Amino acid sequence: MTAIPLEHILILASVLFLIGFVGVIVRKNALFILMSLEVMLNATGVAFIGAGSVWQQADGQVMFMLILTLAAAEVAVGLALLIRMKHQYRSLDIDVLSDLKGQ
Repeated sequence: MTAIPLEHILILASVLFLIGFVGVIVRKNALFILMSLEVMLNATGVAFIGAGSVWQQADGQVMFMLILTLAAAEVAVGLALLIRMKHQYRSLDIDVLSDLKGQ
């Protein structure tokens, strides 16, 4: 079995993180921003798993479990907030929601 070089894993993780970051910056819908944050968290998970695999350490897997736990909590709280915002303001557009600030 051939091992994947660490550089390839880190490039993949960087590309995934960049896609998620662009999604957070460009998107106006709060749901897509939440999904972009998930892509960013998974990119860090890929980097930890890859580094742990190359260095034959279990630390990367432990960190990935921590990231999965954090992502699950983020999704639970984020989706609850999005459902509440949708019911209250009838929109998930960030610009509409920020217009309501201070009213």
